[in-house]
Amino acid sequence: MFEVALSSLWSRRGSVMLTVASLTISMVIVIGVEHIRAQAKSSFVRTISDVDLLVGARTSQINLLLYSVFRIGNATNNIRWESYEEIATRPEVSWSIPLSLGDSHQGYRVLGTNSQYFEHFRYSDSQELRFSEGRPFSDVLHAVLGSEVANSLGYELGKEIVLSHGIGNTSFVNHENLPFTVSGILAPTGTPVDRTIHVSLQGIEAIHLGWQNGAQVATLGIEKEDPRLVDLQPTQITAVLLGLETPMAVFGLQRAINNYPREPLTAILPAVALGELWQIIGTLEGLLNIISILVLIASLLGLSTMLLSSLRERSRELALYRAIGARPLFILLIIELEALSLTLISVCMSYFVVTAGLALTQSWLSENFAIVIEVWPTTSNIWLYMGGAIAASAALSLIPAGIAYSRSLGYVLRSA
Repeated sequence: MFEVALSSLWSRRGSVMLTVASLTISMVIVIGVEHIRAQAKSSFVRTISDVDLLVGARTSQINLLLYSVFRIGNATNNIRWESYEEIATRPEVSWSIPLSLGDSHQGYRVLGTNSQYFEHFRYSDSQELRFSEGRPFSDVLHAVLGSEVANSLGYELGKEIVLSHGIGNTSFVNHENLPFTVSGILAPTGTPVDRTIHVSLQGIEAIHLGWQNGAQVATLGIEKEDPRLVDLQPTQITAVLLGLETPMAVFGLQRAINNYPREPLTAILPAVALGELWQIIGTLEGLLNIISILVLIASLLGLSTMLLSSLRERSRELALYRAIGARPLFILLIIELEALSLTLISVCMSYFVVTAGLALTQSWLSENFAIVIEVWPTTSNIWLYMGGAIAASAALSLIPAGIAYSRSLGYVLRSA
């Protein structure tokens, strides 16, 4: 039976190859969309790890998450340094990481922070930041680059860079009097860290001396070797990452910060905010799945149509089978076997096409979209789609198979 089915398919190899190509492309879309969706969600949720509370000026939790973690948008307001110090010294707090945003370099965001950032910041499954070259900043005017920044701009250790005021790709206000020297380059993380330039809080304060309300009102003439740089004290920051002594203290401290009397603040749980943000994106996610499934259904219908249209061309072949004693069930199984063979070939080809494509584009996706994609698609939904495609092809091919089954020997001979 297998030999008969394969011989029949080979005799119609032109239309068969087009059908296989159509099915393969459809399955590539289904498998690719599902795998990238699952991996994007996993990478998204693991952008930040082991942080109990994220604190910023009063705003929505999604907005706070976007500008402080994903470097998207701007803060509605800043946090006074005195407020940060009071929160950081509370007995519930184990460690704190202050974040200061608002500057950029050639389109990449600049983050002012301290040494706690490199000690306590975690991403993915509690992974630490690692250096591919150099070390953390040990000077006020040192800078640590994310991997994408270094690769895209071709920067190396010792390179001097000039920061710009604001976050646009093009800025007419550059802090040229205080260039920063690259002291370290971080290893890739697949998170916004890769697209960030890290400097000290004192460095952020130094380049903004003489600035007020986003505009330079005075030139203080401070230079790179000025001893006053070491003694600079930040006056305000953008956000704070907090790690607590015990998870039991999270809700109590969150309530205390949200009711902070000195200024309006917002404290959120990053994991909860990430889940809420992904739910907003979920509408587009569901739409992509629907589109890919509809493309697959269209290809499966094309397979059924191809088998149906070939019945008249194969009338002599079917008549011969019946004349030599083949039962109608044999004809039905032959057509079913052909459909399943084409679908199985397409499913296997599509899986390896997706795998090869991801192997070739894995680093590009990580560098350009900060998404770490595993090469081999292994999610349960992918196996479900593949099995569903095989089952659907078997069901749809029952249409031409049933027609062939129902035809009598005399009808076949007359058609021939």
